Amino acid sequence: MTAGRVVAGRYELATLLGQGGMGQVWTAYDQRLDRRVAVKLLRPDRMAGAGAAGDADELRRRFVRECRVTAQVDHPGLVTVYDAGGDGDDLYLVMQYVEGADLADHLAEHDPYPWPWTVAVAAQLCAVLSAVHAVPIVHRDLKPRNVMVRPDGTVTVLDLGVASVVDSDTTRLTHTGSPIGSPAYMAPEQAMGGAVGPATDLYALGVLLHELLSGDVPFAGSTALGVLHRHLYEPPLPLRRLRPEVPAALEALVLRLLAKDPQARPGSAQEVYETLAPLLPVRGGAGPSGPLDPTRPFLRPHAPWPDRAATPAPAAVPPPVAPPLPPRPDVAGAVDEAKRLLGEGRITQAVDILGSILPAAAAEHGEASPVVRILRKQYAATLMDDGQYRRALPELRRLADDRAAQAGPADPQALEFRHDAAQCLEQLGETAAALAEYRAVLPGFEAQYAATDPSRPFGIRHRIGHLLLAVGDHAAGHQQLQTLLWDAERVYGVQHPFPTELRRGLARQREVRGA
Repeated sequence: MTAGRVVAGRYELATLLGQGGMGQVWTAYDQRLDRRVAVKLLRPDRMAGAGAAGDADELRRRFVRECRVTAQVDHPGLVTVYDAGGDGDDLYLVMQYVEGADLADHLAEHDPYPWPWTVAVAAQLCAVLSAVHAVPIVHRDLKPRNVMVRPDGTVTVLDLGVASVVDSDTTRLTHTGSPIGSPAYMAPEQAMGGAVGPATDLYALGVLLHELLSGDVPFAGSTALGVLHRHLYEPPLPLRRLRPEVPAALEALVLRLLAKDPQARPGSAQEVYETLAPLLPVRGGAGPSGPLDPTRPFLRPHAPWPDRAATPAPAAVPPPVAPPLPPRPDVAGAVDEAKRLLGEGRITQAVDILGSILPAAAAEHGEASPVVRILRKQYAATLMDDGQYRRALPELRRLADDRAAQAGPADPQALEFRHDAAQCLEQLGETAAALAEYRAVLPGFEAQYAATDPSRPFGIRHRIGHLLLAVGDHAAGHQQLQTLLWDAERVYGVQHPFPTELRRGLARQREVRGA
C-alpha cells in the first residue's frame, strides 16, 4: 500500500496513520468533494476464519452490513461514516477525519491525568455507548486508541462495528497468531469466547478509566493469555491506594465496572452517566478552559474554540426539508417494490415501505389474514437483516403467539419465530432472557431436526454455551460446549469444521483459565 493509490476511484491515500496485522488507516482526499477523510483498509485474507474464497466473500458481506448499520447511529460523539465497500483485495471504510489526539497520546501528555478530565471523558463515552447500545450495537474494542479528544474538548469514538466484522468469536486467532481484540481491555466473558453485550463495553470502559486515573491498565502481562487469565481471576487494585485524591464514588464506580460477573456491573451506560453526573464540573464554574480539555464541553457548552474565538461562526444551515411522501401504494405494489429494493441491497428503504403498508394491509384484509401474516413475517425478517432487533422482537413474538394459538406450541413455524426472537434478545444484550428462550425452544428443535438437520439443534446448543459463558457460569458453559463437541464429532466426524471450531474454543478456554 502506497501514498497516491486511489481507492474506489475516488479516495487518494496521503499519509499512513497506523497499521496492524489486518489493515491500515490513512489520511486521504476525497477527489469528488475535495475534502480530507480517513480511510481504513482491511484485508479479509488476514482475518480469522478467512481461509477460503467463500469465507472472504462472507466477510465482505458482513463488513458492508455492519457499516450500513453503524452508519445509521446518529450521535455527535461517533465518527461519521461516509462510504464503505471493497476495492481489489481490500475492504475500505471511509470516515470523517477527526482533528485532535487519541486518548492514549492525550494521557501520555498529561501524566497524571486530572481526575475531573477522566470523569468528563467517561461521561461523554457513556452518552455515546447509550446511543450505540440502543440500536443495538456492541463496540467490542473500546480502548484509548479508539477514542479521539478534539480541540474543543469533545470526545469522538472510532471503529464502531469493526471488531464484530473481524470476528464475532474472540477465542479465534488471526493468521499472525494474535488474539482478536485487545486483551488488556477484554471482559472475562469476551476472553472466554462467550456472547458479548453492553456489559462487555462497560467493562472496557472500567479498564479505560482505571488506566486514565492510574497511568496503567489494571491487568498487564507479558503474554495475551496471561493478561486474559488475570481478567478472569484477579481482583483490580482500588484506585485510591494509588491516587488518594480520587473521589471515593469514582473508585467505587470503576470497581463495579470491573466486576467479573457481567450482572454485577452497572445495568447500562445511562446508569454509569447518572453516577458520574455529581462529579462533573459545574457550567462556567472554572473559567475558560483550553483546547483538548475534556471538561470544556461541560464548562462552556458550544462555546467557540479558544484559537477560533475571533472567527465568526458559520451561518446556521437550515435542516433539510423532507420530500413530500408519495401516495400510499397498494399492498401488492408495495410488496413488489420492497422485493426490488431488497434485491438491490437497499434494506432500510424496504423496511420503511413494509412498515408503512402493514396498517393498510391489516385494515384491508384483516389482521388474521394470510396476506398480513406473510407481510409481517417479511417485515420482521427484513428488520433483523437491517440490524433493527428492537423493532423486530415484538413482531416475532406476535407471529409466534399467533402461530402457536393456531397450530400448537410445537409447530415448526412457531418454534422458528421464537428462535428468531431469542436471537433478537441476544443482540439486545438481554442475555438471561435469550438463554431462557433458547432453552425453551431446544426440545422442539431436537424433536423436529435431530434426524434430518442436526445443525439446527446444534446451533442452539452452541448459543446456550456462549450465553452461559457470558453470564459468568464458566463451568456450565464449558460443560455445555464439551458435550456438544462429543455429539458433533459423533454425527459429523472429528475433521468437520464445526467440531474443529468447538475444539479450538474449548482449548482456548482451558489455556486462559490455566495461564
